[in-house]
Amino acid sequence: MRTRLTNILLLSLSLAAHSVHAQTQPAEQKKMEWFNDAKLGIFIHWGIYSVNGISESWAFFNNYINHDNYMKQLNGFTASQYQPAEWVKLIKNSGAKYAVITTKHHDGVSLWNSKAEKSTTIPVNSSAHKDVLTPFVQELKKSGLKTGLYYSLPDWSHPYYDINTRTKKRYEIKNDPQRWQNFVTYYQTQLNELSSQYQPDLLWFDGDWEHTSEEWQAAKTLENLKKFNSDIIVNSRLNHHGDYETPEQGIPVVPPQSKSWELCYTMNDSWGYQPFDKNYKTPNMLVRTLADVISMGGNLLLDIGPKSDGTLPEEQVEILKNLGRWTSKNSEAIYGTRKGLPFENYKGKSSLSGNKKSLFLYLEEAKDFDKIYGLITQPVSAKIVGDHNSKVYFEWNNGTVNLNLSKVNFDQDVTVVQLQFNDPLVFSKDISKEKHSLPELLEDKNSKLAVYNIARELYAGNNIFNSSGLTDDGMDMKIQTKKTNPETLQWISKHSEALFETGKGLPKGHYSGLSALSKDQQTIYLFVEGTPTGPIALKGIKNGIARIRIAGEGSIISHKTYNKLYWSQTPGIIYIDIPKERLDKNMTVIAVLLDKPIELYRENVGAIESNL
Repeated sequence: MRTRLTNILLLSLSLAAHSVHAQTQPAEQKKMEWFNDAKLGIFIHWGIYSVNGISESWAFFNNYINHDNYMKQLNGFTASQYQPAEWVKLIKNSGAKYAVITTKHHDGVSLWNSKAEKSTTIPVNSSAHKDVLTPFVQELKKSGLKTGLYYSLPDWSHPYYDINTRTKKRYEIKNDPQRWQNFVTYYQTQLNELSSQYQPDLLWFDGDWEHTSEEWQAAKTLENLKKFNSDIIVNSRLNHHGDYETPEQGIPVVPPQSKSWELCYTMNDSWGYQPFDKNYKTPNMLVRTLADVISMGGNLLLDIGPKSDGTLPEEQVEILKNLGRWTSKNSEAIYGTRKGLPFENYKGKSSLSGNKKSLFLYLEEAKDFDKIYGLITQPVSAKIVGDHNSKVYFEWNNGTVNLNLSKVNFDQDVTVVQLQFNDPLVFSKDISKEKHSLPELLEDKNSKLAVYNIARELYAGNNIFNSSGLTDDGMDMKIQTKKTNPETLQWISKHSEALFETGKGLPKGHYSGLSALSKDQQTIYLFVEGTPTGPIALKGIKNGIARIRIAGEGSIISHKTYNKLYWSQTPGIIYIDIPKERLDKNMTVIAVLLDKPIELYRENVGAIESNL
């Protein structure tokens, strides 16, 4: 009898636990809706480091400047031209749905008038003599944008914190637990102030790597924050107590596992204002980065660094304005979308609407046609988002969609094609691949389509030129058929090095298009369709680049790598400029020669825990 009662009790507890879990899950999903729908936020790094234009906090931590001289910047921080309403107007017009501002970085300087013990603040200790956080948050709330507050857990200036610089520690926690508890009380007091005064929608923590979850008292901190706002969203940098992941600087090759994530990303190489850092990505690159992140189901948190007087660098303003141009034109293809089709189905960037009745394709080039594979649901219409004058024609046949783009006015950055469906889109990853033989492709009267299908076969690892009579230099070939299209044959001859004994192309995520690898795995061949709107991008390549050239005609072309930190194993993103006058009308092939056989980076991109 006792056993039976025990079993009944255990079953009741199990059902109760399941009920609580079932109620918690929808609540968690509900609070994340606005964040998952937002797609674009603006990060703001503003503090005394903008006076000298040096690295925020890290400048003294790494002993590039001593702490006393770093803190003297308080005297030069005036915020004399600060117009928070203009900031918010610019942010909102960029298309962002939320902003995250650094309320306190690792240097311990608070933008608001904190009353926490031994705090250093802009209103009390700087030349500005005013609270610069409150008016900004007020303007954010008036505008309808969501409020995000960045808060550094470490405080390298505070006497109660154990770490001072890379080479100095004040004390060991185990030897002085009360002093550490005093610091915990200090930082939780500040979080209470931020929560009660500003009612943030999101708290963006940083620096958690310096201590364990137990030392930070992370669980208690989160519990306390929820007393102010039960729906508070917290990023992943509270020692695994957060709601979403925050890869930093490196655009992920493989999307993070978390359903919610956000790429925090600089416009140049710096978070805060640095006058000599002119290594800005172009507005075109950043629109395409946004499209890339959207296609992987994430958000882009793009950083700006105001000057000490409160004005914004012209380059940053230009980038935000161009973002606004693109987001206002393509809003239905941005907000509320979710991760797009697998690369097997579409060799490009895409997303799905929330109800899965729209598929959006992000085109980074002007071209005549496009193809999608494995769509079980038949589309009913197609259009160019934001452009009623452009026309898209399509055919759906056995799951394959052929798009005719010959009547499209292409956007200067990214053109968005929308396919609409009566029912939620269903697609299959198990694609019954179109098989193409070499004779069939040689006889195709449409040379552009024939060349595309050649590239697709090579990408899949099916080299249709093996034993075909192709030579490595394209001379003395013996591959003609009776009805050979001479234009296709000429393209094959010109680009023979990319076709002769090459193997399967890059895995998904590294290049938004078709590719192949040389037999020795040391040359990547990138097949470039149409006319790109800007430099083509290559991600996750660990190798050094020996040289890049246009295959078949020998021109050496330039490239530039962004977001590569010299001490980090995470590769930067390689942008390759192709002169428009050298583009091949059927398909251009770019040969990327590496310093050794290819090595790919497919790991997670995490927080930057060092800044030498």
